Amino acid sequence: MLIVCGKVNFTNMSRHSELNEKTYRRQFQKTVDFAQLNRAVMGQAIGEGHPMLAVMDSSFLRKNGKATFGLDQFWNGCANRVERGLEVSVVGIVDVETEVGYALHAQQTFAQSELAPLTRMDQSLAQLDLVSAQLPPSVQYLAVDGAYAKERFVTGAVQFGLAVISKLRCDTNLRHLYTGSQKRRGRPRQYDGKVDLYDLRRLRFVASVQPDLDLYTAVVWQVSLKRMIRLAYLLNRRYPERPRFVVLFSTDLEQDPQDIYRYYRLRFQIEFLFRDAKQFTGLQDCQARDVLKLEFHFNASFTALNLAKLDAFQQHTGQQPFVFSMASVKRRALNQHLLHTFIAKLDLEPTLIKSHPNYSSLCDYGTIAA
Repeated sequence: MLIVCGKVNFTNMSRHSELNEKTYRRQFQKTVDFAQLNRAVMGQAIGEGHPMLAVMDSSFLRKNGKATFGLDQFWNGCANRVERGLEVSVVGIVDVETEVGYALHAQQTFAQSELAPLTRMDQSLAQLDLVSAQLPPSVQYLAVDGAYAKERFVTGAVQFGLAVISKLRCDTNLRHLYTGSQKRRGRPRQYDGKVDLYDLRRLRFVASVQPDLDLYTAVVWQVSLKRMIRLAYLLNRRYPERPRFVVLFSTDLEQDPQDIYRYYRLRFQIEFLFRDAKQFTGLQDCQARDVLKLEFHFNASFTALNLAKLDAFQQHTGQQPFVFSMASVKRRALNQHLLHTFIAKLDLEPTLIKSHPNYSSLCDYGTIAA
C-alpha cells in the first residue's frame, strides 16, 4: 500500500508485487484483529507517560455500483450535502504531547435498510464497546464533534468509563443550577433560569486563550443530554460589532475548561487520518463489494498509515519536533522498492550498493524537506 502508484486496489497491488490479484482478494477475506495490531504499533510510537486522548468520527467514501454492501445516503462534508456512497467510522488515539493521531479501529457504517432496528449512534456505541479493551489505560476522555452530542451516545460512552468532550448548538437549551436556600416543604428547587448565551454575567471568565478569544465556564444542566455538564464558552471578540461564540462541553464536571478547549482542538487530528488514508493508502479505492473485504481494506489502509508514522518516528533524531509527511514516506518507500528491484533484476551486489554513500540520497529522492 505504501509503494503503489495510483489507486491502491487488488489489480494495482499485483502490478507492484509478485503476488496475483486473486491472492489479494483471498487474503482480504480473512479476519485480523486490527485493533490489537494498531494498539501494539501505538505502544511503540507513543512515548512512555504521554497523556492520550480518544477521538471518533466518520467519513464519507465515494463508491459506484449497486451491489456494494452498505451503500446508502450519507453526509458528505466536502460537498456539504447528502450523497450516495459508503461511510467509515474510526476510533483513534491522539498523543497529547506531540499532537499526532493514530487510528485504532475502522468500521463500516451499515445502511439503515440493512440494520433497521439500530440507529447510527447505536453502531458507534457498538464500535466503542468493541475497542474499549484496546484503549490505553491513560485514556480518560473521548473527543467527538457535535454530531455525537446525543443523549444516547453520551450516556453510553460515559458507561464505558470515558468522559465525553463535544460541541453544542448555538441555540442549545441550558439551565443554571439553583444553589440558594430551599423551602422546608415541597420539591427542592433545581434550576435558576435558562442560560442566555448572549449574556455572560453569570458565566465565570477563565482566560484569553488566544488574542480576541475569551474562555468562560460554568456547570449547567443540559436538557437534551439530561445531565450536568462543564461548559466551555468561547467568545470571539475580533469583530466587536458582530461577536461570535462556540459552546463546548465536557461530562467531567471537574475538568479544566482550558483542557476542554485544547482537547477539542486535538480532535481535528482524526481529519488528518482520513486525509492521508484517502490520498496515500487508498482508503476509498477498494474493488470489493463484500462486507469482509471492505472492512479489511479500510483497516489495512489505516494500519499502513500507522506503520508509516511508526517508521518515521523511529528514524526521527535530534531536538527538533517530530514532523510527519505521508507524501515523503510513500516516496521513500517507492524509491527503496525500485532500488531493490533493480538489484534483483540486474543481478547486482546488494551490499556494495547499499553501503554506497549516495544510497540514502537516492532513497530520499523527491521527498519533501521537513
